[in-house]
Amino acid sequence: VYSTLEEEKQLGQEGIVDLDEPKKMTREDWRKKKELEEQRKLGNAPAEVDEEGKDINPHIPQYIASVPWYIDPSKRPTLKHQRPQEEKQQQYSAIGEWYKRGVQDQSVSTKFRKGACENCGAMTHKKKDCLERPRKVGAKFSGTGIAPDEHQQIQLDLDYDGKRDRWNGYDPDEHMRIVEEYTKVDLAKRTLKAQKLQEELATGKLMDQTEREHNSEDEDEDKYADDIDMPGQNFDSKRRITVRNLRIREDIAKYLRNLDPNSAYYDPKTRAMRGNPYSNTGKVPEEVGYAGDNFARYTGDTISMAQTQLFAWEAYERGSDVHLQADPTKLELLHQSFKVKKEDFKETQKQSILERYGGQEHLDAPPRELLLAQTEDYMEYSRHGAVIKGQEKAVARSKYEEDVLLNNHTCIWGSYWKDGFWGYKCCHSVVKQSYCTGDAGKKTGVSAAYSILLKFMHQEKMKEKKKKNKKHKKKDADSSDEEDESKKKEKLKKALTAEDQRLKHVAEIMQLDERKRPYNSLMEVREPTEEEMEAFRMKRTRPDDPMASFLSQ
Repeated sequence: VYSTLEEEKQLGQEGIVDLDEPKKMTREDWRKKKELEEQRKLGNAPAEVDEEGKDINPHIPQYIASVPWYIDPSKRPTLKHQRPQEEKQQQYSAIGEWYKRGVQDQSVSTKFRKGACENCGAMTHKKKDCLERPRKVGAKFSGTGIAPDEHQQIQLDLDYDGKRDRWNGYDPDEHMRIVEEYTKVDLAKRTLKAQKLQEELATGKLMDQTEREHNSEDEDEDKYADDIDMPGQNFDSKRRITVRNLRIREDIAKYLRNLDPNSAYYDPKTRAMRGNPYSNTGKVPEEVGYAGDNFARYTGDTISMAQTQLFAWEAYERGSDVHLQADPTKLELLHQSFKVKKEDFKETQKQSILERYGGQEHLDAPPRELLLAQTEDYMEYSRHGAVIKGQEKAVARSKYEEDVLLNNHTCIWGSYWKDGFWGYKCCHSVVKQSYCTGDAGKKTGVSAAYSILLKFMHQEKMKEKKKKNKKHKKKDADSSDEEDESKKKEKLKKALTAEDQRLKHVAEIMQLDERKRPYNSLMEVREPTEEEMEAFRMKRTRPDDPMASFLSQ
């Protein structure tokens, strides 16, 4: 029995799979294993290597990296099962694989072979797929002119990048053949030039240096754009060349005209600057050398040219065979005649409307400014009569009356502020609708403001005292309230009668002429009481009130 156990251990050590569970590790082995894992996580120990020789991240959990014991306990920890499996990967064609071109290099057959094309005799296709011209007598019956076999093309399976590769199937040897051809041509040119120079030396007729350089430039195929008069207009097919956006060296680049980053935007792709680069400098666009592409585009005859082009399109839609580039003279004459006819038609239409409905006198009337002999437009003139400022925008007016001065005041109410009170700036009076006292009122205005303030403070103190006295009194509260209400009603009645008298007095004064009105010095200026304010509110007419018309009844 002991020998059999030893044999099984040796077989397990050699790598033979057995389904026995792994033995339980001792406490010391477990502690060493954990310390090694910690050192690997800290980077102090080298990482564990899988069966393919790749490092395993120490932070990967054990249940992901280790192989289950019931599958293969002899295997080391690995991540192969986490990577794409080779048997499931789709195999694509290599980068060097491509369709073969031409025909096979083997010897051409001289006899017709069974199964070959009946037309040309090639074995790689049938008669219906043959691309050669149909022969009068096919190769099957003539036995001559047997075409060589084409290559058996492979089936390419390209990936995403291979299908979109623009150099797919390109042969680098083809470029080397072109380079060799050009080197041979250049070498032939040099030999011819050397022979020609030897002939000139032998005959003794040497050309001038400038003439020789000129001939060499003519022979050269690379032409410079500066030697061509009109780029893109040379109709010699051998020398045709198109040059875009040429400029002389003295021209300033658009992006160098104003180095301010907030100036006009320059598009480097189209080399366009539509805005004015000098817009922030205060320069007039007409005076600068360059004011943007749009400025050059919408000045001069550009607008009339665009109008002519628009007229050509409209005329072509209505059946007139005109074109701006093909026959500009005809189009210009047609446009001028159209303008004249259009003006005549408008004039006749206007005359017919006037003859039918009348109203000629309204058209012949002078301007409104001359009729009223005045205008609200602000104008400034110089000594010579030239307009300095004019046609400025009128100031917006409010729906309320502004700058209304009452009672000899030279400033409006609210132009003065002192200690929380509004007043008149001309006399420092803080009582509204008071008569202006001028500089004399300024000297006493401060004391008046303080007196009003003290009056308010005294009234508040009196009210507080009354409240305290009411608390200390042991009278009946109902009787006192009734007495207060009766007193208030009596005061209100007196205030209403006084308000009626005041309104009648005001109405009588307003009917009189301004020069006959009595002098009012307002000597008895005082603060209105609560009853007078209530009477004023009750008697005041409100224009927005729908029942205002019934108050007088």
